[in-house]
Amino acid sequence: MGGKITNQQVRRLMEEMNKTQNKSFAAMKAGMNRQTASKYLESGVLPTQLPPNDRVWRTRANPFEKHWAEIEQWLTISPELEAKFIFEQLCEKYPGTYQEGQLRTLQRHIKQWKAIEGPDKEVYFCQKHYPGKLMQTDFTHMNSLRVTIQGQEFKHMLCHCVLTYSNWEWGRICFSESYEAIKMGVQSSLIKLGRVPEKHRTDGTTAATHNIGNGKREFNEAYKNLMNHFGMKPEMINDPNHNGDVESSHNALKNRINQYLEFRNSRDFDSRNEYEKFIFNIMNKANKLRNKRLKEELSVMRELPVNFLPLYTESKEKVRLSSTISVKKNVYSVPSRLIRETVTVRVYEDKIHILYAGKIQLEIERLTGSGGHCINYRHIIASLMKKPGAFENYKYKEELFPTITFRKSFDALIKWNSPLNANKEYLRILHLAATTMESEVEVALELLLENGTMFSSGHVKDLLGAKNHSIPKMKPQKVNLSSYDILLENKEIE
Repeated sequence: MGGKITNQQVRRLMEEMNKTQNKSFAAMKAGMNRQTASKYLESGVLPTQLPPNDRVWRTRANPFEKHWAEIEQWLTISPELEAKFIFEQLCEKYPGTYQEGQLRTLQRHIKQWKAIEGPDKEVYFCQKHYPGKLMQTDFTHMNSLRVTIQGQEFKHMLCHCVLTYSNWEWGRICFSESYEAIKMGVQSSLIKLGRVPEKHRTDGTTAATHNIGNGKREFNEAYKNLMNHFGMKPEMINDPNHNGDVESSHNALKNRINQYLEFRNSRDFDSRNEYEKFIFNIMNKANKLRNKRLKEELSVMRELPVNFLPLYTESKEKVRLSSTISVKKNVYSVPSRLIRETVTVRVYEDKIHILYAGKIQLEIERLTGSGGHCINYRHIIASLMKKPGAFENYKYKEELFPTITFRKSFDALIKWNSPLNANKEYLRILHLAATTMESEVEVALELLLENGTMFSSGHVKDLLGAKNHSIPKMKPQKVNLSSYDILLENKEIE
């Protein structure tokens, strides 16, 4: 006997009592004591029908009773305070009163207080979804996966698209919340589907919206054109909880990718393409489990337009006298031969193409954010050689040290020369890097720095000259074409 009385035991008690009219015998058969049997025989109800008999007394004293009123005051003013923080405040205010092992007790008491007397919590309302109606898109950071490309940390994001009815998902790697990124993500998802949902929803990302004041945002013209092209009605929400399907899918997808990375036993990839194919494979496997509901969606969605949008935005920019252009609030250098010329700029999600007369002159890695600059010393070194005095206070001077070795070399030259002569010597070294091989110049500088003696651009040039080998002269071989004539005559070659 002992333990919680079940409905089955009470039914057995009732049966035996009706048979024998002996309470003690019936209680024994039902597996309970006589006193408990009397309670159920008198009430005539099953255990599950009895009102709960909650214990309202404590088995041990509350160790925080002395300061509980103070704790309640803190919680009333700031309900978001955590038990660990409150415990630290108590230990600091009343040293020696509480021990480390009592933190769990305080956490339990605060949890109960919040449940009984705390503020209302946020309620999540389950939404009803309809096939083919809605696609949600959002950006999520992927850095927690600790992926590397050829051993180098790969910081990236994912433009993630989800159909809310079937939870079918697709995504593309990107590096910022840009319009080009959302265009690539949405168009790639629609191409994968081959169909178009009725509506597309995103949050107030700058990729799709801009600020119109008073905390309000509206869609960009470019984003509206994207939606119009595919015939989707755009929707915007300010509360990320209203984009809940894609938000919850972020964590599920990243957890799934992490599991595959663990199973793969390596987080390193040879290239971005290899890693993205790895993600595609994982999403394809997950989507196979959603085929039944996906078929319902596809059956009611419109066919995808045949003509797709280019994955770049195009603009015209005039090259400044500084041999730079401004693109998306960032500054990039271009070859000085293009100064005063108007170039065509194609901005992709991760790169920028500079075109002149319809031909690509330069490909640059795109900067994220705004206010950045990307200056290539090769574009301006020829002019700096003619105007060495401009180097000292050049706005982008730090960009002219391609590696830490070049910076250390410049610092060494400053110690040994006047500022102007040091600048001239460094520019000569930089010119050598631009006209030969930067890596070879860097090796020469490392050797000279290790030696610890004074050096100049001449020493660097001498080291580079020692590595240059003359091209051997070879006599051109005479080719006898008569053997090919024999082939045409179907004869064997001797």
